[in-house]
Amino acid sequence: MTLTLEKTNVEAQAVQAKKASKKLSLLTTEEKNQAIHVLADTLEEKYQDILTANEIDLARGKEKGFDEAFMDRLSLSKQRIEDFAKGLREVAKLEDPTDQTVSSWTLDNGLDVAKVTVPLGVIGMIYEARPNVTVDATGLALKSGNSIILKGGSSAITTNKVIVDVIHSALEKTKIPSEAVQFINTTDRTATQQLFTMKEHVDVLIPRGGGALINAVVNNATVPVLETGVGNCHVYIDKKADTEKALNILINSKTDRPAVCNAAETVIVHKQWMEENKDAFVNALKDHSVTVHGDETVLNLIPEAIHATEEDWANEYLGLDIAVKIVSEIDEAINHIEKYGTKHSEAIVTEDKEAAKLFMKLVDAAALYHNASTRFTDGGALGFGAEIGISTQKLHARGPMGLKALTTVKFMMSGNGQTR
Repeated sequence: MTLTLEKTNVEAQAVQAKKASKKLSLLTTEEKNQAIHVLADTLEEKYQDILTANEIDLARGKEKGFDEAFMDRLSLSKQRIEDFAKGLREVAKLEDPTDQTVSSWTLDNGLDVAKVTVPLGVIGMIYEARPNVTVDATGLALKSGNSIILKGGSSAITTNKVIVDVIHSALEKTKIPSEAVQFINTTDRTATQQLFTMKEHVDVLIPRGGGALINAVVNNATVPVLETGVGNCHVYIDKKADTEKALNILINSKTDRPAVCNAAETVIVHKQWMEENKDAFVNALKDHSVTVHGDETVLNLIPEAIHATEEDWANEYLGLDIAVKIVSEIDEAINHIEKYGTKHSEAIVTEDKEAAKLFMKLVDAAALYHNASTRFTDGGALGFGAEIGISTQKLHARGPMGLKALTTVKFMMSGNGQTR
């Protein structure tokens, strides 16, 4: 199914996406919502076609020795496809983020000024082994009036190709032009590089995947980038943390879905709390088959732990491993996160309100939690219906990016012959 595309073909796709975005911007909210419902229904109807394609990618992944976390992200089931459709229907229920007047005023000369939300235009989505991104990104893009160019990783190319075929067949029954969704069907990296530099046709790039992918886009693109980030997330258990609460939050953050970016990769524990709760802490991790990596202090407390290297503190394990750091005060925890964190999601567990306030003020991250799991950094969990990625940068958008993050503004002025 792999098709190698020349530059002219990729550029032609971008041109088609740009033209489609103009048509899409004229559609009503009702027309967009109807199309998204048709898309959800068609995905459920064609689930077997998608699963058959997914089996090909899974077999190829097994041959190449992909690890368990990677295979989990790649794998689909009927239930997961039904979840895709459910997510689309949730997006259809959400308020249309476009054509909203953010503010308006009238100048002394009578000129009316309005700041109005509009679509970004054409989104280039570059991602790895997550077929769900194909659906989520498409739904969010179309609802917010944007065309989208999808460039998924080679490991899921068969699955993504069939999903996009299903999307196109669905859109042909709607007011949304099928050209609004483009899929670059090649494993050739030059196609991705071409997408990086098409400023005249592509308005923004969104990379979603590992650090290498994100850095490649950020460092090489001339198109503006909405940077998503890897998730070296921390849970800090303070000396005044409730034991049951702390262990429940830690286990959920680490083990609920260890292969996702909002899973905890390091737990920082106050020395006093650890001394009082060592057995419960060790047993909780052991009961969930979590492997501990730690420094000399940790090894003295947990002899079966693996000696942590510098790499462990920065590692996004994406599996059932966790780095454990013991500290004597909260400042040490904050400094550790500042050095090794990826500005994604960080949590503190404590009954000390002042400690929590200090943590929330000083830790620099897109999402911060007091006495809650890091697993809530997710567009669906926060009521966005779905997300196109989690931004760890500070310009335009930060945190889980839903519909509003895919819009910008126009200043629209209306006068009666005013001149300056």
